[in-house]
Amino acid sequence: MQTVISKDGTQIAFDKIGQGPALILVGGAFHSRSIDPRMTQLARLLSKYYTTYHYDRRGRGDSTDAQPYAVDREIEDISALIKDSGRSVYLFGMSSGAVLALHAAAQGLDIKKLAVYEPPFNSGNDDARKAAERYTKQLNLLLLENRRSEAVELARRSWGTPPNIIAVMKQTPAWSMFESVAPTLAYDNEIMGDGSLPEKLVASVTIPLLVIDGGASPLFMRNAAKGVKDAAPRAQYRTLEGQTHEYDQAVLAPVLIEFFSS
Repeated sequence: MQTVISKDGTQIAFDKIGQGPALILVGGAFHSRSIDPRMTQLARLLSKYYTTYHYDRRGRGDSTDAQPYAVDREIEDISALIKDSGRSVYLFGMSSGAVLALHAAAQGLDIKKLAVYEPPFNSGNDDARKAAERYTKQLNLLLLENRRSEAVELARRSWGTPPNIIAVMKQTPAWSMFESVAPTLAYDNEIMGDGSLPEKLVASVTIPLLVIDGGASPLFMRNAAKGVKDAAPRAQYRTLEGQTHEYDQAVLAPVLIEFFSS
């Protein structure tokens, strides 16, 4: 484990493995190095070609935190990792981490290419906005009262995890890990805004962009990916047949390598 100090003094922990051009991986909600074996394995596969940065976003794992939160603070964290690399980087973002990565690219950080997997934007209609507002109010109340397990369950239900699967997850050691990073669900919520596609922000991403979705993912996920592709001036779109939001890293890694190396 290594660390960098972000602009506001927050310590950002990361693993750096491999050799070659620098590639930073940005995880989504609940992600940290100790929780997400999928991203850890993806980092290992990519490290054959890149110096791969797998980091804990602020408030998670071995990284520290500071208040008040702002999306700009997380962009500064990515900037600190870029500075550590000493060069321009490739960036990959997953789920809400994909949205954070879009924000970072829109601010003009030294990023050569960006790939995102299923940024979870909603349809943007009235029903979707109202649902997002209800979720935000419920989540904030649970976190204010430090009801972390209920906050985790709310998030999982909102993302479509079946109740029987949630019940099984509660009996595993992973549940306590999810509870440990539950406060950062509010951070991802702020990154997502009202959940609708921020077309102006995406349009300002002028670097080469690859938008990826899974062929077996829900329709709203696929529509969101297509919307990002349509809004960005230099975007490509790729569907991984048979994949869902829980991607197979052995399927995703070659696609990222092809894009970043081309």
